[in-house]
Amino acid sequence: MARKPKDVTVLHGHRVVTGSEIRATFVEQDDAPDNPVRKRRRILHGVVLVLLVGLIAAAIIVALAIMNGQIKLPTTERSRAAAPLCPDATYDYTPPDKINLNVFNSTNRPGLAQSVADEFAARHFIVGAVGNTTSSYRGVALIVSGAAGQPAAFTVQRNLAGSDYLQDARTDPSVDVILTGDYKELARPELVDQTPGKLSCPRGDRRIVDDSAVPIVPTAVPSGG
Repeated sequence: MARKPKDVTVLHGHRVVTGSEIRATFVEQDDAPDNPVRKRRRILHGVVLVLLVGLIAAAIIVALAIMNGQIKLPTTERSRAAAPLCPDATYDYTPPDKINLNVFNSTNRPGLAQSVADEFAARHFIVGAVGNTTSSYRGVALIVSGAAGQPAAFTVQRNLAGSDYLQDARTDPSVDVILTGDYKELARPELVDQTPGKLSCPRGDRRIVDDSAVPIVPTAVPSGG
């Protein structure tokens, strides 16, 4: 008599669970909408995705700010130029006929540089270049010189009330006058204060962008000013 085939799904009276049944059970559990494991995975994936999107957006914003000059990266050159912006020395009033100055117009008023240059010349200043330039500075005027020109810049500034002094890297004693949007007129000759004093330096609330634009070196545009 033939023996009945042994049932491999039963071992010692207990049913053996197959691998396919185990996989099917876990897949069904994982696919369940209220499965807590699946919920945690979805939350984790969402958090990671939000963080990645935020990092990418932040990187784009920082890159654009650097390109537009709103963020300035520190450099060796910047550190070397980080001298005090405003000299603390007291200056005497220098005779105008010993001062060489250039006059630039950064406003949209045609002929302004030439008319102001003529006024300075009438006061015996030695006028050199006259023309147009560009400046993001907002105020009456900028008086720009190197360290050697600070005494002369003080005298020029006394003739241009409300102006602000900036120092650049030039080594000669020449002075640049950059006329900006709020300029109206020079001080009347008889009212110019000729007593010793200090230079008036830039005020932070007068800048459009930031103080990292210092020094401003004007570039003349060929024009009648």
